[in-house]
Amino acid sequence: MSEYLGIKFDILNSPLLDPDFIPMGKWMEEYLKGADRPVSIAVEREEGKVSVFKTFLRGHEFESANIRYLERYIKFLLWSVGGWKVSVTGCEEEAEKVKADYKLGSRRDFDVVFMQNTYERPFEFVICNKEDMPEANEQSVSVGGHLEGCRIGFDAGGSDRKVSAVIDGKTVYSEEVVWHPKLSEDISYQYNGIVESFKTAASKMPRVDAIGVSSAGVFIGNAPMVSTIFLKIPRERWDEVKTVYDRAAAEIGDVPIVVANDGDVTALAGAMSMNVAPVMGIAMGTSEAGGYVNADRNVLGWFNELAFAPVDLNEDTMADPWSLDVGVGATYFSQDSVIKLAPRTGILLDGALTPAEKLQYVQTLLEKGDDRARKIFTTIGGYLGHSIKTYSLFYDLKYVLILGRVASGTGGEIMIEECRRVLREDYPELSEAVTVMLPDEKMRRVGQSVAAASLPELKNRG
Repeated sequence: MSEYLGIKFDILNSPLLDPDFIPMGKWMEEYLKGADRPVSIAVEREEGKVSVFKTFLRGHEFESANIRYLERYIKFLLWSVGGWKVSVTGCEEEAEKVKADYKLGSRRDFDVVFMQNTYERPFEFVICNKEDMPEANEQSVSVGGHLEGCRIGFDAGGSDRKVSAVIDGKTVYSEEVVWHPKLSEDISYQYNGIVESFKTAASKMPRVDAIGVSSAGVFIGNAPMVSTIFLKIPRERWDEVKTVYDRAAAEIGDVPIVVANDGDVTALAGAMSMNVAPVMGIAMGTSEAGGYVNADRNVLGWFNELAFAPVDLNEDTMADPWSLDVGVGATYFSQDSVIKLAPRTGILLDGALTPAEKLQYVQTLLEKGDDRARKIFTTIGGYLGHSIKTYSLFYDLKYVLILGRVASGTGGEIMIEECRRVLREDYPELSEAVTVMLPDEKMRRVGQSVAAASLPELKNRG
């Protein structure tokens, strides 16, 4: 039996190399068993869209646990739902203490600045009466699954750009071009690369009926609001960034274009290839990328930036170098997690190697049968099993698709095996309800390019 902030919880399977891991979902589940003070939290994003969540806090004698629960709950909502305004009612005393963190220059400065840049307005944290709480206004969006016609599918990555020409759901041409968008301070570099890819794909088809784009970042409509693809572009030139995909499509013709977060496109690809839903996609690479389509195969219009959503309540663990927060997904489901765990097994990594090369080195050891490397991927599988419980508190989960460089090869198989074991033994009810899997050959054939190409609905050509 373990205990954190006065709340006891039973964890049968701690991650192999990280016995101090405190699974947020398991702790929250035990915390709520003694919670009876109703609390409502509303998160507002663009165009008046509002998500409302109801939960409970314990009595005031659990002050530290109450504040920790509320702060982590709100933190998760900000990075799963996204929003420029948080409204809280039912816990004024605790909310005041959490609010103090969500100010410029305070502990959650990164979160505040990110949201302000995304929604282009000041971030607000409001403590209000029940009657003043915003009402829910959810608007899921139907995208994808449209295969008819001649389509361009474009995937904008940080190190390469991929484009496919797709006719009636069949890829007739595809290419991958190395580029370096993260280094360019001139938007014309990215724009010209996008247009070049569009025109190449267009030349392989008799016409272009639609263009679908999968890209890392946060989007409002087709506009990138925050994206590593445009990392070095000054904010004063962001109006050019926001129109980059629409302008590029106009060079092809008057055709519909839809841009979506690459995580959502991954989830859509899974839903299309397996004919199932809802699907959460988790890609483990440079960081953690998330995506989700609901039971109707619609996207929710949420952030799904799970890299910054908390999964571990241990306050003495590795900080994410970008957000500076601890316990968030980026340090558990990325190459950083492999690098973090390697020294605990006695694997020494050459400091001159890039993070990607360090990951590849550990994966090479694993393929040679090195048990130390096996322990690393077993540990990540343990993280995943416990974190699926956390994700299930905020998403309706049925299928979870695991992708990315970290999950490739034998390491991915070990991770999934351990994840399923943790679910069976620590969360048996969840193990029955949720299927965790790696992409199969059928999904690889459908792939990201076809899913991206399927995003737009065709204009009436008749």
